[in-house]
Amino acid sequence: MLLGDEAIALGAIHAGLSGVYAYPGTPSTEITEFIQRNDIAVRRGLHSRWSVNEKTAMEEALGMSFMGKRALVCMKHVGLNVCADPFVNSGMTGVNGGVVVLVADDPSMHSSQDEQDSRFYGKFAMIPTFEPSDQQEAYDMMAVAFDYSEQQRLPVLMRVTTRIAHSRAVVEVREEARKENTLNYNAEASDWVLLPANARRRNEKVINQQATLERDVEKATIIQGQGTRDKEQKNANHHSPKLGIIACGIAYNYVMESFSSLSGRLEGGIPYPLLKISRYPLPRRLVRELVDNCEKVLIAEEGQPFVEDMVRGISDSHKILGRMDGTLPRTGELTPDSVKKAIFEGQGATSKEQENNNNPSSNVVVPRPPALCRGCGHRDVYAALNEVLKEYENARVFGDIGCYTLGFLPPYRAIHSCVDMGASITMAKGAADAGQWPAVAVIGDSTFTHSGMTGLLDAINENADITVIISDNLTTGMTGGQDSAGTNKYEAICRGLGISDDHIHVVVPLPKNMPQITETIRNEINYHGTSVIIPRRECMQTLQRHLKEKKK
Repeated sequence: MLLGDEAIALGAIHAGLSGVYAYPGTPSTEITEFIQRNDIAVRRGLHSRWSVNEKTAMEEALGMSFMGKRALVCMKHVGLNVCADPFVNSGMTGVNGGVVVLVADDPSMHSSQDEQDSRFYGKFAMIPTFEPSDQQEAYDMMAVAFDYSEQQRLPVLMRVTTRIAHSRAVVEVREEARKENTLNYNAEASDWVLLPANARRRNEKVINQQATLERDVEKATIIQGQGTRDKEQKNANHHSPKLGIIACGIAYNYVMESFSSLSGRLEGGIPYPLLKISRYPLPRRLVRELVDNCEKVLIAEEGQPFVEDMVRGISDSHKILGRMDGTLPRTGELTPDSVKKAIFEGQGATSKEQENNNNPSSNVVVPRPPALCRGCGHRDVYAALNEVLKEYENARVFGDIGCYTLGFLPPYRAIHSCVDMGASITMAKGAADAGQWPAVAVIGDSTFTHSGMTGLLDAINENADITVIISDNLTTGMTGGQDSAGTNKYEAICRGLGISDDHIHVVVPLPKNMPQITETIRNEINYHGTSVIIPRRECMQTLQRHLKEKKK
């Protein structure tokens, strides 16, 4: 029984992995954690330490590939934005050892800022993209993806979504793991040195590869259902199938579940032509053939209407049903119920028929908003900050990505923005440039090393009138307590960037220390330059785990 993330991790290990490079990000975190504790990975000494951010992870994986070994890069969808530069350029350099970039998208934004669909990145970078429909495929695809990466000498993007990443299923696994690649020197420097002359040559080669990639996708695309490409049946019946279906990734499961619940119809086979898409670029010939031979075509895909938009561009758009025309919800995750409803609509069922086939509504659970843990040091930081900022008119606090983002919620209501990793410091600087005072940035320890250091250097270089609070809980708390890259180094980092010792302060966020903390915050706000305050106390969750370990 494996989580989708665990199936991916084990599939990579069994495919001869030499290293995983990642930054924690829900829903992808468990992939690296599984590799860190897996017996084969530990015995082989596979690299599995967390990277500072997704960009460094991608570049480190390319370095391993350059030397001929297989590397896995893991991140959530917004992490792909952070590593976009090396990711897109990896299509130009190509690979030596296989590289798989695993991205976990988060439709419905369970723990994310947006519903970004990573398949667009694969198309943009002109690299092959895989999308498994379940945990077994996720496991099996890792070996296929690494082999294909080395065959085509291109990285492979593998895209999963939250429901696959964080649900369990029985997975049949191989008995033995493939051996790791040996170190080799087959990487051509002229491919990897992206001077314009080299890049232009590689660009032309990658473009010419697209036809091959599409032909390979056609061979791997599953076509099933009654009436699919059955010309004799069509001529005999003198009509096209009423509905055709294109199902991508996990949406294929929802389609199959819908049919299995419709009066046992699967006993006689799927009643409509069904094209299962699990790899990209899109197999346009098969898609066009399906669309031409059906009255209507429903496109079921998790995320944005990526395939639907392309299909509308190569066919009669009035025949296409999906997210763009409202047949399926435009935002949020698909569900078996929403897909079943769309199938009924596509086949022209009456509202009464739909009602008779609907499942009973499940009880709605009252939502319980997240909150900072009891005893969390972030609570004391916000309590002190709110107390001080009462003294200033129109104070603004710029937040960041982490547990402490919950400071926006009652009872603290302490921050005014949260855009992306590291944006607190740079937004505070921009606000100060505009004349705002006081401008305070609140950032976590892991986020600071991920994306905050460069923003702080900008502020230091202009001696921006901002106060930066690095709330240090000695871990990456939001994603479960992974190691933080800068632990016990933050004073040295700030000093090295140019903050004077007079304006670097470490405090312990406890109620008994509130007078000292408030005085420190007040003094640094009134200092018209860049200053850093580091409230440091261990995360309550990791503290409890450490205490339990000591008792054993």
